[in-house]
Amino acid sequence: MRTSRRAIVAFMLGAAALAAPAFAFDGAPVNPKDATIPVVTTLPGAAGAVRAKVPPAVAAQETSLSALQYAAEGGHPIAQWKLGRMYANGDGVAQDDLRAFEYFSRIANAHAEDSPSAPQAQIVANAFVALGRYYLAGIPNSKIKADPDRAREMFSYAASYFGNADAQYDLARLYLKTPDASREDFRYGARWLGLAAQKGQHQAQALLGQMLFNGDRLPRQAARGLMWLTLARDSAGAEETWIKESYNRAFAKASDDDRAMCLQMLEQWVQGRRE
Repeated sequence: MRTSRRAIVAFMLGAAALAAPAFAFDGAPVNPKDATIPVVTTLPGAAGAVRAKVPPAVAAQETSLSALQYAAEGGHPIAQWKLGRMYANGDGVAQDDLRAFEYFSRIANAHAEDSPSAPQAQIVANAFVALGRYYLAGIPNSKIKADPDRAREMFSYAASYFGNADAQYDLARLYLKTPDASREDFRYGARWLGLAAQKGQHQAQALLGQMLFNGDRLPRQAARGLMWLTLARDSAGAEETWIKESYNRAFAKASDDDRAMCLQMLEQWVQGRRE
């Protein structure tokens, strides 16, 4: 996400800028569990070619799908990723989470040790994230059952090795929302959340903003919390009403000083992104 001054203009109506103390989560957690390469189990009999039934009326789409399938069977990670997303979303094909899972598994198994700077690294990291989310919920009527521990392995690897912001956010949520979370679990969760927020992951920004504004297990910093919520609201999709509602509640409760400090922090954020 690239934040423009639109976030600042939309935030305030003429508040004066005041100085604000710095507060940041930085540095990567050093939990050994977050650096282990997970082994992805593929589905039995899934190594064969995939054949999708496409209506004759969409010949161009059929050609495109066939080309993707050919490339995917040849081990092309971008083609595998595109097909995985198509089956996950039912985009141009019948929705099929098992096929999506299989394509994401192929990517993870073949490219887990690729360099984080490799051209396909982001796709590999995204595949791990997708697998983690499948393991969180499971796939109904399949052998893929809900398994939070496996989900954590997937998120941990993508977050630690590839530095993926979505994985860092999902991993943070697992640490923070564990019913019997220890203080160390919370520390790891808060730091992963901060790393994702700093990279512009707007859901992480929203959650971190909520926690800071409300003083939820963190020292309360209303202005900085409002800053994160403002950034998150600026990037939130139309369906992410929880982010906009959280921002609205915080803005309504914030003092004039909090709003002024928030404005200055937003300006500093925008300036930092330009440099």
